Amino acid sequence: MGMTMTQKILAAHAGLPEVKAGQLIRAKLDMVLGNDITSPVAIREFEKEGFTGVFDKSKISMVMDHFTPNKDIKAAEQCLQCRTFARQFDLDNFYDVGQMGVEHALLPEKGLVAAGECIIGADSHTCTYGALGAFSTGVGSTDMAAGMATGETWFKVPEAIRVHLTGKLQPWVSGKDVILHLIGLIGVDGALYQSLEYCGDGVAALSMDDRLCIANMSIEAGAKNGIFPVDAITRAYLDGRVNRPYTAYEADPDAEYVRTVEIDLSQIEPTVAFPHLPENAHPISQVGQIKIDQVVIGSCTNGRLEDMAVAAKLLEGKKVADHVRCIVMPATQHIFQQCIDLGYLSTFISAGCAVSTPTCGPCLGGHMGVMANGEKCVATTNRNFVGRMGGITSEIYLASPAVAAASAVAGFIADPRN
Repeated sequence: MGMTMTQKILAAHAGLPEVKAGQLIRAKLDMVLGNDITSPVAIREFEKEGFTGVFDKSKISMVMDHFTPNKDIKAAEQCLQCRTFARQFDLDNFYDVGQMGVEHALLPEKGLVAAGECIIGADSHTCTYGALGAFSTGVGSTDMAAGMATGETWFKVPEAIRVHLTGKLQPWVSGKDVILHLIGLIGVDGALYQSLEYCGDGVAALSMDDRLCIANMSIEAGAKNGIFPVDAITRAYLDGRVNRPYTAYEADPDAEYVRTVEIDLSQIEPTVAFPHLPENAHPISQVGQIKIDQVVIGSCTNGRLEDMAVAAKLLEGKKVADHVRCIVMPATQHIFQQCIDLGYLSTFISAGCAVSTPTCGPCLGGHMGVMANGEKCVATTNRNFVGRMGGITSEIYLASPAVAAASAVAGFIADPRN
């Protein structure tokens, strides 16, 4: 029996001719990632085990993005611990305030992840890099510590679900709508510890920003990872960013999948996930006028340049509704600069938005947009669990930047096509 893309990457990194679903393997790592919340725990475990060096200072990334700029003394101490560790071991890829970005937007932008690589990160949305044809997955901080020291970790080879995409997206529909639609179809545990392998003619109709968004939220269906084939769009993105050889793996024609999910992209409309699970997905045509208090546009899911461009187009010459707070966060310093150069920031500010330095803050209810009890928010983030962004009775509606921007102006959840 042939192998999937994920199985081929894992086999190569385990030094094996083939692997099968359910097999336990030990694999070499191309990148180990941590942030300002998870890295301190990993550092303590690293020191507790008596490790005296890292396996490769160019293959460890630490990004200070969750509680930065620091919101309190504890956050400052956590960043200091990371900063000290990075200096001690001369890490090549330490990103602090003024240079950092939201980690899963920053690493692809910097060329730190590439097709065919094996990547772990102490953050569940590390699966983002599957958009580039890599195997990437989230792990615990203890696994991060071991990875930093040894350059290896263990995996159970996942089964795979084939997501066959056809057609092209309609105007004002994006990758966020595709992944919310998929999670709505299969549920938040529909791909539990399985690989979501995207394929089909429809892949070519998706931009790299669309793919990064879809791979990012594959974890919200329970997946171990999400992965896209390497095509001309992938190679164009990697060219000029990645200066090392990489391998483009293809699934074998006889690769084994536990199921196939068919999605016609042309049939998807703007989609909103109601509280309190990403699987509670509704097409916008079935959503009534739900009044909102806040809009957040950004995060590792939807803070990239295409997201900013869509939001700016819908906000240009308009004003955010009086009772709505709209917070816009370009995901990296580079994207922030591009937004300045393209006039997007001026559009956001003129519309009455608050524009933030890159941060994960509001997504996890940390800072820069925490909600009070009873408030409702349309967010381009990835999770809408109870209390995720603040008060226990607050509500989060997950949506695309187009829906978010249209809703900010309307004052209620709105269809960007109208």
